[in-house]
Amino acid sequence: MIVMDCSAAVEVARNTERGSAIRLLMDPTEDVIAPTLFRAEVRNAFWKYVHVDKMGSDDALLRIDRAESLVTHFVHIDDYLAEAFAEAVNHDHSVYDMLYLCLARRNAATLFTTDKRLVSACIEAKVNCIEEVDF
Repeated sequence: MIVMDCSAAVEVARNTERGSAIRLLMDPTEDVIAPTLFRAEVRNAFWKYVHVDKMGSDDALLRIDRAESLVTHFVHIDDYLAEAFAEAVNHDHSVYDMLYLCLARRNAATLFTTDKRLVSACIEAKVNCIEEVDF
């Protein structure tokens, strides 16, 4: 099982080099889950591209659909909030990101993210995640 965070989904939806690498790591038969918060985060990320004139709104809407289509199931965050808050305090990281960490841990999943601070928190918490490496 994969937990997809917004940063990874946006890279895939934008067809970047990183996004292509993430796509290659995904097994098409594997379930991909994300917290319901993901939907707002993806829209906010693409709003920023529109806001700075790096993308038109029609293109942004298309990429939002691509990002959301990566997820097979959205998980409500209510059952994860207390745990995410505790992890946020423990790792000095946002509650938003700790929702992804907790979702991955509770589902024995691998977190797909491009957020280096979140990767560090996952490593510290012994949660599986993908990591970018230099060759």
